[in-house]
Amino acid sequence: MRPTRLAVRYYALCMAVFVTAAYARNSTSQLLGESRLAQQSQSTSPITLASPEAQGGQSPSSDLARLETRVRPSVIWVTAFDPKGNLLRTETGFFISPDGEFVTTAHAIEGAVNAVAKTGDGGIYNVTGVLAASKALDLAILKADVKHVPFLELSKEGNVPARASVVRVGSALAGSEGSARETTIAGEASDRLEITGATPASSVGAPIVNDNGEVIGVVTSAGEKTTARPAAALDSLLSRVAADTEARWPEALEARATPRPTPRPRLVYAPAPAFPPGASLPGQSGTGHFRLTFDPQGNVTNIQVIKSTGNPAFDQSAIRTLRQWKSAPSQGWQATVPVTFQTR
Repeated sequence: MRPTRLAVRYYALCMAVFVTAAYARNSTSQLLGESRLAQQSQSTSPITLASPEAQGGQSPSSDLARLETRVRPSVIWVTAFDPKGNLLRTETGFFISPDGEFVTTAHAIEGAVNAVAKTGDGGIYNVTGVLAASKALDLAILKADVKHVPFLELSKEGNVPARASVVRVGSALAGSEGSARETTIAGEASDRLEITGATPASSVGAPIVNDNGEVIGVVTSAGEKTTARPAAALDSLLSRVAADTEARWPEALEARATPRPTPRPRLVYAPAPAFPPGASLPGQSGTGHFRLTFDPQGNVTNIQVIKSTGNPAFDQSAIRTLRQWKSAPSQGWQATVPVTFQTR
């Protein structure tokens, strides 16, 4: 019996050692895995998506806003009036010189004799007149009465390639319709640009600019199909403006009441002087010149003897008769009348 008990105890002891060893291995393995996870968690930093500004770049929207801020102060509204002071129309325009020269469409000022330029900051300036205009191009260059304004430069790049990215900038007075809009060139010709996308009517006359803020075109038609005149066409029109060109309103000159030609004065009653009694002797004669002054009603108000007939009786007879003369109503006039007395 004793050997059997020892065998059982030895077996139980071996099982205990095996179970302990197995548990120890599992525990060590679990702790080692947790330790490795902890090390990986400490050594791996979380992923952070930095904004373009944080990475030193600019987003497209910020570029557009920056371009709009630079261009917008030069963009204006042009309000034109007819000879009676009635509003004709309002379109967009933009300054191209610091002393107030600006561009809009020729249609904007058609039939106008006066206009004002309105800036986004509330300024209102009188337009003194037109410097140059082309109905064929639908472009006009005018002058506003200002001392100094921000203005846009024209691009010198020449033809703009199709699919080039450009920006249309309207007036701040047009609200959201005047906000800067990115678009592209759909097609180009020597005298026009086709712009993709719709354009509101309030932006006719607005500049199309490149990413440097230089003008590459002027919107001349709006709607689903937008057309613009290229900067080269505008530059050609500018070449017609000499340094001493005076801004004027052609329509105003035509609208002014043209003075009607003064009707030529005409006599309506002019009897001939008669020989004075006792002066009709044979061989007596004389010729004199008398200046008559007529009032607006046609009456003789004064008679001046320029040359006497040489006979006082003849002169007195002539004066008495000439005072009876009448002319048609006029602005008043004078006439020198020769009078001859002669007997046979």
